[in-house]
Amino acid sequence: MSLDAVLSRIDTDLPAATDRLIELLRIPSISTDPAYKAECERAADWLVEDLKSIGVDAEKRPTPGHPMVVGHVDGPGPHILFYGHYDVQPVDPLNLWDREPFDPAIEETPKGKVIRGRGAADDKGQLMTFIEACRAWKAEHGSLPCKITFFLEGEEESGSPSLVPFMKENAEELTSELALICDTGLFQSKTPAIMTMLRGLLGEEVTITGPSKDLHSGMYGGIAMNPARVLTRILGKLFDDDGRIQVPELYEGVPELTPEIKAQWEGLGFDDKAFLGDVGLSIPAGEKDVTPLEMIWARPTAEINGIWSGYTGEGFKTVLPSEAHAKISFRLVGTQDPEAIRKNFRAWLEAQVPADCKVTWTDHSCSPASQMETTHPAFEAARKALSDEWPDPAAYAGCGGSIPIAGYFKKILGMDAMLVGWGKDDDQIHSPNEKYDLESFHKGTRSWARILAAMSA
Repeated sequence: MSLDAVLSRIDTDLPAATDRLIELLRIPSISTDPAYKAECERAADWLVEDLKSIGVDAEKRPTPGHPMVVGHVDGPGPHILFYGHYDVQPVDPLNLWDREPFDPAIEETPKGKVIRGRGAADDKGQLMTFIEACRAWKAEHGSLPCKITFFLEGEEESGSPSLVPFMKENAEELTSELALICDTGLFQSKTPAIMTMLRGLLGEEVTITGPSKDLHSGMYGGIAMNPARVLTRILGKLFDDDGRIQVPELYEGVPELTPEIKAQWEGLGFDDKAFLGDVGLSIPAGEKDVTPLEMIWARPTAEINGIWSGYTGEGFKTVLPSEAHAKISFRLVGTQDPEAIRKNFRAWLEAQVPADCKVTWTDHSCSPASQMETTHPAFEAARKALSDEWPDPAAYAGCGGSIPIAGYFKKILGMDAMLVGWGKDDDQIHSPNEKYDLESFHKGTRSWARILAAMSA
């Protein structure tokens, strides 16, 4: 099958493909707000019909929440699964948008044309790059080069409560040789990247209680233990002077990078001064003797995400608070065990609390890291295919964030996932004025066509 003909078809069909994306973007499929339940159903129906138009046996599957879209099409090559999500984030604050969030349009900007609207980059635009690549293959050759399962979710932006049960109930149907996920971006907005490391996430919320009620600091100050003092003292010991986290056994399961990956990352030319300068900082705050990219992609973190106690309103109130609270998150790598880290962190903190105070905990998210086996031949085939499409050669990269679906594919279905995306750093996902560069949409579609060709060869 000729790849050149498919690429030419994608180029010619770009205006029609953009119109289809804009039609999907008009559907306000906000999954976290019950008021938009019908719109999520409408988005799922739209995708079912669009997949059917290119010969996919697709249907909407009910869940306790928003529906899944599942489709199948036969092909001569390997069996792959494509995952994306059709739900979007809320649009608040609405007054910061320059246009209606669900009235998408093509806009001219100093950097080129963009598709403006909620969901343009996360994840409807990304999702449609793969479908449009398949459409071009079908139009040129009458069939697709691989056997493909489409798996499109409607709850990714609201915690995916239905995802794991659905995957377990339909494991045999969904299992393939490899999963493809299009929910990431270009490195520094220009270099195509295959994400091979995703950090896990552990969230903890702690409350330390001292006196039975808030106290007058003039009457009780000095003699009564202040829980805010206890909490800040303990959290101040979370790191040593070299930036290492002091929770016992936390570094068990943290892998060393291979020389090949280190060389690739060094070749990316990451400018940490510019990266930090964009947010008004200049000095990396992580472990000493660790490169900035390793800090973001390949090392564990502990962060105090919120801390509060006593009176925080306008003016001043000389209160000795009864309680102090903090939210702490850990990003995990390699084979770090989130449950073991939870246990060790709690024991470490509680051992430092005086007898006059008590500690209570609230569980939050907990998921391990994911590391992809790049020895699978599809990874190198895809890297070479991407290098043929973009000016910069493609690289294997890490991701500082957490994308739990990749881990679920491994844990539940026993298959690896390849994460490739075309988003840019300034796409403003989850924020007002979200956009997706027309170049990302166009070249992303061409990239998937090249990857499909390479994987089926």
